[in-house]
Amino acid sequence: MMGSTALGGGAAPPARAGVLAPKEGSGHTKRGIDVCGCGRILHVNGVCGLNSKAWSGFMLKTTPKVGLPQLRVRASVASSPQKQYSPKTAEVKSGEEVHIAVLGANGYTGAEIVRLLANHPQFRIKVMTADRKAGEQFGSVFPHLITQDLPNLVAIKDADFSNVDAVFCCLPHGTTQEIIKGLRKQLKIVDLSADFRLRDINEYAEWYGHSHRAPELQQEAVYGLTEVLQGEIRNARLVANPGCYPTSIQLPLVPLIKAKLIKLSNIIIDAKSGVSGAGRGAKEANLYTEIAEGIHAYGIKGHRHVPEIEQGLSEVAESKVTISFTPNLICMKRGMQSTMFVEMAPGVTVSDLYQHLKSTYEGEEFVKLLHGSSVPHTRHVVGSNYCFMNVFEDRIPGRAIIISAIDNLVKGASGQAVQNLNLMMGLPENTGLQYQPLFP
Repeated sequence: MMGSTALGGGAAPPARAGVLAPKEGSGHTKRGIDVCGCGRILHVNGVCGLNSKAWSGFMLKTTPKVGLPQLRVRASVASSPQKQYSPKTAEVKSGEEVHIAVLGANGYTGAEIVRLLANHPQFRIKVMTADRKAGEQFGSVFPHLITQDLPNLVAIKDADFSNVDAVFCCLPHGTTQEIIKGLRKQLKIVDLSADFRLRDINEYAEWYGHSHRAPELQQEAVYGLTEVLQGEIRNARLVANPGCYPTSIQLPLVPLIKAKLIKLSNIIIDAKSGVSGAGRGAKEANLYTEIAEGIHAYGIKGHRHVPEIEQGLSEVAESKVTISFTPNLICMKRGMQSTMFVEMAPGVTVSDLYQHLKSTYEGEEFVKLLHGSSVPHTRHVVGSNYCFMNVFEDRIPGRAIIISAIDNLVKGASGQAVQNLNLMMGLPENTGLQYQPLFP
């Protein structure tokens, strides 16, 4: 998955957008259990604001809310088209259908896309690919979605994109570049893999073990941290959806670093993810008997998300930021909690950090700053596109503790992908995403 860029309004966006100016970074572990919290197929070893305000040269949103089209619950994701049309390149009108392809629909993030789109008033799934499950009905692969009227799964080589407007690419890292390169230029694409997150293709090769196969697309791709880069995402054709850990970490840290409220040194992050982050592939390290009743640190010396996180933080800092980051696997299906230990700038208090985050995200539907001493818990965001966060005073003078919680498969992957495509299609970003958390 990552100088300076003005966001929201103002000058036209540069050719290459992102959290950072042309820099580099993104990923997971180089070796060990490759669990990212986003639900992609990996490997072992290896509130409703659509507005902006100026913020020290960085544009964040805090203005009037955009009205929503009336939402309706559908029994079918792939209902009959109201009309035929060429792939859309401009904003869609209210009630107009957008035809969707989901590539890699047999993984956790693909299934989550389908679940979320079941309540989307305008997105209709027309193509679903899964090479190993080609010819099968989607409901036989994911019985919990058997009520949805969906096209049968097909191999990518047999997919017909002639009546498709947009693509969610949920394929494994390293397989996405050439496939996206072969798609028609008119298609809007949100890529949920890590293939277009890192700006520096040499850094990509270092962390992923092979050269980048579509460097020209890498220059075009926009990094899709929605609440931070909304203006650039709206004008993008190809969006690199952020990783789960980077989403949970950058949402609280980017505003604080941009405002120079915390120091760039001694940032320590302890993050924990549910097992769905390892993807759906069978792996010995993820067997129930291997992970039950325990917590497992991995990627200690080099998780592939580190360069993505550092890329985003370095961009807003306009200086190199290096973090200490340790991910942990927790025996739960979904959820991600990131605990960040930071040193405040001279004269800055915990209340200053809290108030700045509050003013930054007060107009955002999906990023919520909790009140008082309330601690963000993963169980309070499961199934939703929310990110809950709060700031606490450390017992060490001058330091603060920031905790964020997301559902790794929703805000950390598929939900943010839908949020991004909504913007790319000119729709309010919360369209079809107003699922409330599941509890208990």
